[in-house]
Amino acid sequence: MDTSNKKNRREFLKTTGKAGLAAGLSATVLPVLASVQTKQFIASGGAEDVLYIQRPLPYAFKTLEPVIDAMTMEIHYMKHAAAYANNLADAVKAEGVDTEKEQLRFLLGRISKFSAKMRNNGGGHYNHEFFWKGMTSPVDSNSPSPDLLKVITRDFGSFEAFKTQFSDAAKNRFGSGWAWLVKTADKKLVVGSTPNQDNPLMDVSDLKGIPLLGLDVWEHAYYLKYQNRRPDYINAWWSTVNWKIIQQRYEIADMK
Repeated sequence: MDTSNKKNRREFLKTTGKAGLAAGLSATVLPVLASVQTKQFIASGGAEDVLYIQRPLPYAFKTLEPVIDAMTMEIHYMKHAAAYANNLADAVKAEGVDTEKEQLRFLLGRISKFSAKMRNNGGGHYNHEFFWKGMTSPVDSNSPSPDLLKVITRDFGSFEAFKTQFSDAAKNRFGSGWAWLVKTADKKLVVGSTPNQDNPLMDVSDLKGIPLLGLDVWEHAYYLKYQNRRPDYINAWWSTVNWKIIQQRYEIADMK
């Protein structure tokens, strides 16, 4: 493990350890913290599972350079994402959620029953944990597998048409929010966007499906490097997509 990851992990334990305890997680999930690059997914209703606590970033802050600079990654992870995890811990405690019995994705599926604090921070936490794992160093960038490319071509006409539709969803999201590639209940791939920290797992979302790929278009995700040039950030971001992870998510979405 390099020195950046060691520092990152120390800071992670210091800033989020109390939140994890407050959320009441059992000892059976805590060993996950020992893995900086865990790629284990749990087939829970077809979607990737996310714990109620913030996991260590699966790479150093500088890994995604030059697309995403180290300072942006550090602030994004240590400040913005950590705040969502901490606030979610407060919300589940205050609203009586048993985090040992209900996975976060299922809570999001009935988010309309909870407070705005739970919605904003539950979504914010899930979205960021999902976002980090969907990226890799531009040097290690890979392409969709032939099987996944075939499905993308089936539903969008071509890979380039898919990229254009996804990029447009991200560019045209008014204000802050996310762009998504999801697998719907009828096993079609669909592109769309959600406002703020909503996501397609939520019962309040117009876009519904199992998330496969997500892009954060909040200004704090790109402003230091790209200022107001969101399209430039989106275009550059494509070189960081970890298609091996997207393939795993697609396969999990088939496990019902």
